Amino acid sequence: MKKKILFWIALFLSMNCACFAADQRKDHWVGSWAASPLLMRVKEPFSDSTIRDVVHLTLGGTAVRVTLTNQFGTAPLHIGSAYITLSAGSGKSQPGSSRQLTFGHQPSVTIPAGTYVLSDPIPMPVADFSDLAISLYLPSQTVADPTCHQYGLSTTYIAAGNEADRSELQDAHTLLSWCFLQSVEVQPGKKNAAAVVTLGDSITDGARSTVDANHRYPDDLAVRLHANRKTAHLSVLNEGISGGRVLFEGHGPSALQRFDRDVLAQPGVRYVIYLEGINDIGQILRPTSPESTLTADELIFAATQLVTRAHQHGVRVFGATLLPFAPKLLLASPDQSRARQVLEQYNDWVRTSHVFDGVVDFNKVIADPQAPQTMLPAYDSGDHVHPNDAGYKAMADAIDLSLFR
Repeated sequence: MKKKILFWIALFLSMNCACFAADQRKDHWVGSWAASPLLMRVKEPFSDSTIRDVVHLTLGGTAVRVTLTNQFGTAPLHIGSAYITLSAGSGKSQPGSSRQLTFGHQPSVTIPAGTYVLSDPIPMPVADFSDLAISLYLPSQTVADPTCHQYGLSTTYIAAGNEADRSELQDAHTLLSWCFLQSVEVQPGKKNAAAVVTLGDSITDGARSTVDANHRYPDDLAVRLHANRKTAHLSVLNEGISGGRVLFEGHGPSALQRFDRDVLAQPGVRYVIYLEGINDIGQILRPTSPESTLTADELIFAATQLVTRAHQHGVRVFGATLLPFAPKLLLASPDQSRARQVLEQYNDWVRTSHVFDGVVDFNKVIADPQAPQTMLPAYDSGDHVHPNDAGYKAMADAIDLSLFR
């Protein structure tokens, strides 16, 4: 009798554990696309218009949900209706793919100033590297301080009136910023799916890469990860901000300020590639900047803090060396010489400190061996600071995929 009771207890517990595991799998979400929110000033405030953002996923799944943002707004943002579709290119939607987004089962939502909302999950199978079009209708309200990601290098379409469910917007004008859209998450079909967050400045953001071509280094990394069987379960989330700094607010919040929002809050995050500091070093050349006296130790302390914060959440961080910074650092003034010295000291620390869980030596790959303070001409976009498409691919190719174990 006692054995029979123990048998039924064990069976009951195993069934409940299986149900719990199934529930966990069902509620497992991983970020597939993301962009860091920023305040964008506009000459003509958004009002009674439809905004269609186009995004490039890095991981497929069986369902999707979307994060809409009003984090830099000063008034509530009302979304009258929202739709998600498979993109057919040029702002068009693939026939039959349109799905209405809901929020608490309602077709509209008001987002308070300074916050964001998640949509309800939408059963919608999407493949790796799908392009999605997300259309938001803003009724007749003035939005002069929209939350966007500037310099997205992806065409966004804006049309008058409510055209959120149209396959093609009529008389649309365009900009290269994602607006009111923060992330797209998927319920992944792949076992152990997780996210890699690339945290950085304009070089991570993909500045001067080809528009609408997805040739930023994080895009190229995603392609490499999916081509490798052992890493094909990973997405890549680009959290670069052009002009972003580590210690102080620049073009948007500092890395110290936004780390929790842009890294730790990402669903499924397991790894971070940290490429930050070049804009802080550039401030050495500005006598009125609070960073005019910047030292390598300040950047080192900040990076160490971020690694510690990541480790508290079980997230591994790979430190990346800063790229050559020319021609300014080749000039002969004392400030320019000191800035170059800080760059070299910081890169030496990244390579040798063992603070990070791994190192990616972007500098070694991009620098010209004949003139190490400059980029290889083949990788230079022309401004001597940002790589071109080939340079970004070389950066992605330099990442050892065995780091993602």
